[in-house]
Amino acid sequence: MKKIFIDTNIYSNAMKGDEASIKIIRMYEEILISPVVIGELLAGFRRGKLEDKNRLQLKDFLSRNRVVTVSISLETSEFYSFILNELKKQGTPIPINDIWIAASVMEYGAGIATYDNHFSKIKGLIIINPA
Repeated sequence: MKKIFIDTNIYSNAMKGDEASIKIIRMYEEILISPVVIGELLAGFRRGKLEDKNRLQLKDFLSRNRVVTVSISLETSEFYSFILNELKKQGTPIPINDIWIAASVMEYGAGIATYDNHFSKIKGLIIINPA
């Protein structure tokens, strides 16, 4: 696999020096990131005391050649609706933001690096858990 989506917790942990998260980011040729992840990060920055520093660090990360911010498209919405309905049928809800993230992952045919176990409730999703 040459490309991987990173979840919010992979980015956050990598910026805190977590070796497993840093290794994930280094080992793939292309790092994909959803605008939903970026929104979660920005919301966290606003609650913290280092907002300006964190924003600059994120801007630097997003400007790297290997990092691609994907768009949410009509196809993403189709995957979202499919995943949401499947989870409801199974009775296994997960956070809405993570359904959007998973929809992008499926659309781009990549895997997702995350520490969140609830992604495993989505059939067909390739999950890389660095733990």
